[in-house]
Amino acid sequence: MLKSNRYILNPRTKKRLLWGAGGVLAFFLLLIALLIIFRARVLDYTIEQIVEKVENRYPGDFNVGKAEFVDLNSVVLSDLYFVPDNRDTLFTTDSVYAAISVRSIFKGRIVFKRLDVANAYLTARKNGDQDNFSFLFRKNAQTPSDTTRTSRNYGELLNRLIETAFDNVPDQVDFRNLNVSFKSRTRTIDMKMPYLTIEDGEIDSRMSVLTDSLLNNMRVHGTIDPRKYRIAGSLYATDKQGIRLPYIEEKFNGTVAFDTLHLSLTDKQFRRERLTIKGRARAKNLVLHHAKIADEDVLVKDSAVDYALTIGPNYYSVDEETVVRINKAVANLHAVYQNPPSEAPSQKAKTTKKTAAAGKDEESREPDVTRIYDLKVQTKAIPANDFFESLPAGLFENLEGIRAEGTLQYKLNFHVNMDSIDRVKFDSDLDASKDFKIVEYGNTNLEKIKGQFEHTVYEYGKPVRTFMVGPSNPFYSPISQISPLLRDAILTAEDAGFYRHNGFHEEAFRQAIAANLKKNDFVRGGSTISMQLVKNVFLTRKKTVARKVEEAIIVWLIENQDLVSKNRMFEVYLNIIEWGPNVYGAKDASRFYFGKQPSELTLAEAIFLTSIIPSPKKYRSSFDSYGNLRSWKGGYFRLIAGIMLRRGKITQEEYDNLTPNVQLYGRARDLIVTEKLPEGEEEEEEPEYELKPIDMLGF
Repeated sequence: MLKSNRYILNPRTKKRLLWGAGGVLAFFLLLIALLIIFRARVLDYTIEQIVEKVENRYPGDFNVGKAEFVDLNSVVLSDLYFVPDNRDTLFTTDSVYAAISVRSIFKGRIVFKRLDVANAYLTARKNGDQDNFSFLFRKNAQTPSDTTRTSRNYGELLNRLIETAFDNVPDQVDFRNLNVSFKSRTRTIDMKMPYLTIEDGEIDSRMSVLTDSLLNNMRVHGTIDPRKYRIAGSLYATDKQGIRLPYIEEKFNGTVAFDTLHLSLTDKQFRRERLTIKGRARAKNLVLHHAKIADEDVLVKDSAVDYALTIGPNYYSVDEETVVRINKAVANLHAVYQNPPSEAPSQKAKTTKKTAAAGKDEESREPDVTRIYDLKVQTKAIPANDFFESLPAGLFENLEGIRAEGTLQYKLNFHVNMDSIDRVKFDSDLDASKDFKIVEYGNTNLEKIKGQFEHTVYEYGKPVRTFMVGPSNPFYSPISQISPLLRDAILTAEDAGFYRHNGFHEEAFRQAIAANLKKNDFVRGGSTISMQLVKNVFLTRKKTVARKVEEAIIVWLIENQDLVSKNRMFEVYLNIIEWGPNVYGAKDASRFYFGKQPSELTLAEAIFLTSIIPSPKKYRSSFDSYGNLRSWKGGYFRLIAGIMLRRGKITQEEYDNLTPNVQLYGRARDLIVTEKLPEGEEEEEEPEYELKPIDMLGF
């Protein structure tokens, strides 16, 4: 068989192909030779450009001790450091192993594709007003900050901080033994990371953070997109102590800890001097502890917030689209704090300066700054069981285990301008569906006060006396056996709308908020008789946020579900309130002070007993050493009696015959009267008392 000659090359063709292949190979060998010859120069040029760029942007000395190729496309940089002008060293590292793009060498400027950094130290220092890091967050690091501005725009500052951080995130980096620290006169923070990797937007690290004496060990994993200013990360505790927030114990004497925290920043906009950031935060097994919140640790198993925050000059806002979830309960939250200059400058803001030309005094005024607070909270209709199951463990002991049917919905609207505190707005409503009802009580039966029950009095968290509230107690008085004068006087002074409202007196509470804001202290409460009753029967006397919230929920349940009649509530109240040293209830008080039954009390005696309800332990201060009521009590007597007269609770004759004094008998006289009047000397007549406007609840 004959073979085809189509694929047989002649000698001349073979020779040409060999010469061509040899030429191409020689060309590539030449390129490689040129690459090897000139890459060091290109590397040096690139390093010079990087150093120049850094030093032009930030005032200081950026040094790269040595840079050399270790293979065709790998470079090792050693002895790197950055020292800001006239400041301590900010950054050092032993070595940086960098992979480079071969193509970039031919372009005359090396591009680093990946960085492996070993033994890096970022050390921030602050000594008084001097530091070695704040220049990083200025618009122009070499331009001094404007000291003439009267207020600082923290939104602008945070925006620069975010942009600086994201702009300096490498695409791919692998840190080994990264150390970050901050030291000042009062604070030390040390963060050690055995490794930190960023690759294709994925972040992975393990770190130990020592803040003063608080150590947190955690694992960090997340994603980052520097170009869109997006980041999402999860922090996992790697020991049983969880992750605890620093400074909380030192500054607030409290604790905040969690097992897992998920954080994200999904959007950032800076417009018209205001920064708006959006994202999400979620915590698992969040533990809160503070003496003013609750007696014990508060545990929130699962909580989350989809946040939108706006910060600008004199403006801070939790925007309306913010949604907060605590376990199964979800609420929309909107809060604003702003302190814009008020329209009318006050005399206090006046300053005096001299003009350079005339040398005369010239008045200048700086505007006053007012403060405005707004808070709105609103939930959708929540299944009642979800509401009660979402209450954090350790917060409301009496409500734990309660079960109910139907739905609940809550709304809160609060507004106050500190320039017009008296016009504070406060509206709080908890609405229930028509089919709402309690089907099972938890730790406490809220209907126990319908019948006889055992009552324990606590002081400073310790029991001081236990007695029965009911017929088996000889000091118990049915409401019918308590003088109408005492009942009406107490209602007049403590809660005039008791038989009309559903447990809350919003106007009284609003006035209490205004009074407390004026004094910047808790000087007045807005408690109704219903609230006082619940506080005494079901709760401790400690003034914690949890106790007040639990008090409000129990009052709402009792009043809105008609668990107990108004008469029975008032009857129990009259039989348990404190009236003196180990004196509880109207019968005990009547005998202690006057040696009589509560049905026999006079108008003066009824008003006196009413007057000491707010501070029963100070009963002695109402009398002088001879047992006479002090003259300043006369104004209170005329005020209460005058209101009772206008409401038809007493007659004109009873009012006219009222003497602001009482005669002590029984045990009270032995404790109060320490001196006797000399023979023939009469008691000092009460001086004229000028009645001042007193804002009584309900009048």
